[in-house]
Amino acid sequence: MAEEKKKEKEAKVTLERAYNVPLRKKWLKAPRHKRSKKAVKALKEFLQKHMKSDDVRLGMYVNEFIWKHGIKNPPHHVKVKAVKYDDGVVKAELEGKDFKGAIKIKAKEEKPTGLKGKLQDALGKKEEETPKEEEKKEEAPKEEKKEEKKPTKKPAKKPAAKKKPKTKTTSKSTAKKKAKK
Repeated sequence: MAEEKKKEKEAKVTLERAYNVPLRKKWLKAPRHKRSKKAVKALKEFLQKHMKSDDVRLGMYVNEFIWKHGIKNPPHHVKVKAVKYDDGVVKAELEGKDFKGAIKIKAKEEKPTGLKGKLQDALGKKEEETPKEEEKKEEAPKEEKKEEKKPTKKPAKKPAAKKKPKTKTTSKSTAKKKAKK
């Protein structure tokens, strides 16, 4: 990560421009529930065409500006300052703001749940694994494999349900006709 920052500082600015990018024509062609997504794509396509580079990166403030009113209602146009570096990277940010890339979120640590987790939270202790516990964890999968190899008995099939014989129910009028014959 430190290397990337050094590379960015070393890269020289070759082109710097300000654009007022029209987005409405593009996002009107998309379904309502995908409009902001289409506006972001339209902005990238515009910058690829005008800055002549395939590597376009949008800043955090531009992204927030486009998504400010939700996915169904993006802005009609956006004012952007685009900077092209000598390595071909184009960075675009909302006019008047400094470029700030995407924020990387750290993965959440899994906490034990249930009584064990509650006790740890209450006591403020973190569980440290000892070598003995690690060995137990390694042995546990081996035991499971042994259990899987044992043949299992299949449950006996239940006998089919007895079907009731069909009885014909006749109305009074048909019963009288049969009696006359």
